[in-house]
Amino acid sequence: MPNTRRRRSEQLMAMAVDSRRLTTRAAAEAYVGGVCFKLGPPRLIGAELEWLTARDDPARTRPDLGDIAAALGPHAPTSIAPSSPALSLPSGSAVTIEPGGQIELSSAPLTSVEELCAALASDEAVLRRLLRAAGITVRSCAADRSRPAQRLLRLPRYRVMEERFDGIGPFGRLMMCNTAATQVSVDAGADPAEVAARWRLLHDAGPALLAAFACSPRLRGIPDGGWASQRMRTWLELDPARTRPPLTSDPVADYGRWALDVPLLCVVGGRGAGGSGIDGDWSAPPDATFADWIAGALDSEIDRRPDLADLDYHLTTLFPPVRAAGHLEVRYLDAQPGDLWRVPIAALAALLAAPATVADATAVAASTAGRWRDGAEFGLRDGELRRAASELLFLAAARSPRFESELAAAAERCCRGRTPAEEYLR
Repeated sequence: MPNTRRRRSEQLMAMAVDSRRLTTRAAAEAYVGGVCFKLGPPRLIGAELEWLTARDDPARTRPDLGDIAAALGPHAPTSIAPSSPALSLPSGSAVTIEPGGQIELSSAPLTSVEELCAALASDEAVLRRLLRAAGITVRSCAADRSRPAQRLLRLPRYRVMEERFDGIGPFGRLMMCNTAATQVSVDAGADPAEVAARWRLLHDAGPALLAAFACSPRLRGIPDGGWASQRMRTWLELDPARTRPPLTSDPVADYGRWALDVPLLCVVGGRGAGGSGIDGDWSAPPDATFADWIAGALDSEIDRRPDLADLDYHLTTLFPPVRAAGHLEVRYLDAQPGDLWRVPIAALAALLAAPATVADATAVAASTAGRWRDGAEFGLRDGELRRAASELLFLAAARSPRFESELAAAAERCCRGRTPAEEYLR
């Protein structure tokens, strides 16, 4: 951005930080641009792996959260063991729990994809061993085919989320409780131009990569329909204002504008009497946006104006396919069978490794850019998506000496129109 524009943005952000109280939309937008896009040479990569959990019994019922907490010991997250120190696993991954009892490993950010995959594999082995000793199985599935959706976490965030999504349809509860993903996080970029290029690639390539790694054709409780990724279907259907990709060519400037116009999911602590605490009613006024709250339009319903902590929390309730969180968080990939989670991580690392590769990959992805629904519904059955997925993975293989064979095999699999699960079970 021009220097004058950058200085004005920094001044507005400083005003917001100094006061902690948000008084203008412009200050809030500037703050979002600063905290959601940390500028610097791309160097780090991280990932989050999710798995379904089940008891080792004939019915494969959901495990009790207390049993999970006991099995994890000092590694248990505070969401299920409030007094836990929540220590990372030996290779640096944090353990968290999703609403339906899914378990997640969040890696430390590392400087190479090789280090990242090695660390996650090591911590996955530790996690499985801890849970297995308590009679709990970790399942590499992107969607639960057999159990009805059941929310185990009782935190107010998830109670409000479930209530809001239930008012839209069945997809929200299914997403929360019965799906699992592979998420990849990468640095945003050195400057706004590089951020825009990396942001565009992650979005333009999204439908093809979604199709390449779709492996959730069945999900218990989903309406009829032959979708390649029922997991992604839940995201596309549940709350479009919150989950659709922001349309922007300048994400640093525009992401805040989009975020402030997304309806509030909840009001932390409650609406009245200075907040009602963890057991209070965190529900937000229907269809009210964060911008409405700043402007005073909600003064009759919420007894205070928002501050930066409220805005930080609001940003965590946005679920676009790529979320800006200081880094760029890729959220459109299904959990993979076995250890195949390495492949999409390696693919994204390779495609983002150099500006020239970013440009080449963006050109490959251009023909299927924006086709999110087709990627989730038809997957590799769609000829154009199959071609784009194959070409992207062949390009990634050519730029990734360490993972060349795995990425080339994935590209050839896509050429044959086979899903990761079909290839894994072959």
